[in-house]
Amino acid sequence: MRPLDLTKLLVCVGFATATGFALGADPVNVPDTMAERVKACVICHGKEARVGRYGYYPRIAGKPEGYLFNQLRNFRDGRRYYRPMALLLADVSDPYLLEMAAYFSALKQSYPPPERTAATPEELRLARKLINQGDAARKIPACVECHGKQLMGTAPFIPGLLGLPRAYLIAQFGAWRNGGVIRGHMPDCMSEIAKQLTPEEATALAAWLAAQPIPENDELDAVLPIEMARRCASIVQQGGTP
Repeated sequence: MRPLDLTKLLVCVGFATATGFALGADPVNVPDTMAERVKACVICHGKEARVGRYGYYPRIAGKPEGYLFNQLRNFRDGRRYYRPMALLLADVSDPYLLEMAAYFSALKQSYPPPERTAATPEELRLARKLINQGDAARKIPACVECHGKQLMGTAPFIPGLLGLPRAYLIAQFGAWRNGGVIRGHMPDCMSEIAKQLTPEEATALAAWLAAQPIPENDELDAVLPIEMARRCASIVQQGGTP
């Protein structure tokens, strides 16, 4: 069996298992709810972020609605590449993607504990400077400008940075820098920022972020500075708002 055929088979089997349909099984009455419809998503992502056989599946519960919609559409339209996601979303309409995004954004689920970090004091100082001040000379904004003062995200388009593994954050910086796996609408601010960061800075940021506890008040910030919204087309929904 070719790899593509295997991928399609895994997606179909996962969907059949999630929705209660299996070859040879007696028909079952499945409630027509969004919770039932998205069980194929939960097979991989789970109730929390998790590491699976084929990679890391990030947490999607509680992320901003606009962010989830943009990512779903990017997978569908080829701006973000992961074959199983592309297959699942190939024929899904924008209105249905919005329903999916709204469902997951409303879920409240626990976060994993912070990771222990082996970063040096110098690396931690470097990370804190970039988090809180950025680097104006290289047009790198402070992380808190977009991702919120608590780094838990800004409604409705910016995700939080806490509760993510160090290895995943480093991989995302690499994907933005290379531009082959993640491509947002232009101008794509995260791609521009990642290209300005040195590997040492990206590593320090990932280590610092992964080691931070989730604040007791984990709500999203309500307002994104207008200058940041103008700078980054990849963080807003093209053609409307959810």
